Amino acid sequence: MTDVAPENEAQVADFLRWALAEEVPVELIGNGSKRGLGSAVQSTHTLSLRAMAGIALYEPEELVLRALPGTTIAEIADTLAAKNQMLAFEPPDWAPLFGAPAGSGTLGGAIGCNLAGPRRIRHGAARDHLLGFRAVNGRGESFKSGGRVMKNVTGYDLSKLMAGSMGTLAAMTEITLKVLPRAERLRTVLLYGFEPDAANRAMVRAQQLPFEATGAAYLPANVAAQSAVDMVRAPGGSVTAIRLEGAPESTADRCARLRTLLRQEGGMPDEELHGMRSGAFWQEVADVAPLLRDPGATILRLLLPPAAGGAALMAMDARKVAARPIVTDKAGPDSRALAAYLDWGGGALWVAGRDPRALSEAARDVAREFGGIVQPIRNAPAGLQAPDELARAIKAAFDPRGILNPGRMG
Repeated sequence: MTDVAPENEAQVADFLRWALAEEVPVELIGNGSKRGLGSAVQSTHTLSLRAMAGIALYEPEELVLRALPGTTIAEIADTLAAKNQMLAFEPPDWAPLFGAPAGSGTLGGAIGCNLAGPRRIRHGAARDHLLGFRAVNGRGESFKSGGRVMKNVTGYDLSKLMAGSMGTLAAMTEITLKVLPRAERLRTVLLYGFEPDAANRAMVRAQQLPFEATGAAYLPANVAAQSAVDMVRAPGGSVTAIRLEGAPESTADRCARLRTLLRQEGGMPDEELHGMRSGAFWQEVADVAPLLRDPGATILRLLLPPAAGGAALMAMDARKVAARPIVTDKAGPDSRALAAYLDWGGGALWVAGRDPRALSEAARDVAREFGGIVQPIRNAPAGLQAPDELARAIKAAFDPRGILNPGRMG
């Protein structure tokens, strides 16, 4: 296998022009921390952007940061934290999900996979914070968003296309992002003992009211038991979590009003997480930590209408695709329970199981029933997510010979 690690855009273009001329497929990666995401790429040549790293521009007053694609998210987060700022799309650290070192994920990977953590319900995904970029397409041509228009792609919103393309359209060589101030206070309301449908109603209700929730998740009992946060793990039942952020007085007031409202609507006993505990819990949710006990498990994500999340979770559980426990060592009534949880206020259903085909077939059926789609995350069977006609046309415009990450998206 040939592993090429260019140091600048010109070298990227030279290599891709050679690959085009030879019609050689190329696997495009950063540090390779999400190499197992989606379908496998069949290639003997790897183009790694790991050497193109560093923050090129940071203007805190203008809320703008520009960096090279190999820059780690961890470095960017530390730089922003020094100025009390953040990447509002809350990029998760999925490196441990694929057996890579924690903190090794890069900016190029986060944008290319359009990652987003629990704050997506308020601040959107990575594509919503991408101001611009430079890149090299499958013809070996350099281009930039907002600059000259590529042949055959007139009218495309390049930033929206590039985010989530998983390296199948172009190799990004420079990325400019919008950043936001970091909240002064972070609190999480915890509701114990809800069934999935009741939890879903509570999450939807919290988002409909003027509490400015920035996270809403539901962990069934067998998944909550895996949390490192004692107030999530110790009660021994399901946990519904709603995050509020902002100025200290405002956050405390909104938390109190939300707890009162949910009690009036039949809510279960509740608690609050503050500060570091709250941050640790939402990091677990973002990083899929509750499903990582079994490194060989297949993991899928169903993207659904938020109000349907609870019903979809129950529908998946009813299909009995978990042959034996995934996340618990305890025998008991839920020892065969599905390993699953809800994020994005019910809009994202994470599921794990040891039978890839059975889990995938059940997920497809449930997604179809509730008007959603299935995303293969880890160890999923091929063909679960196939590109449609429009996706194929866009791929042909950017990469006519199909040399960039062929097969990655199905």
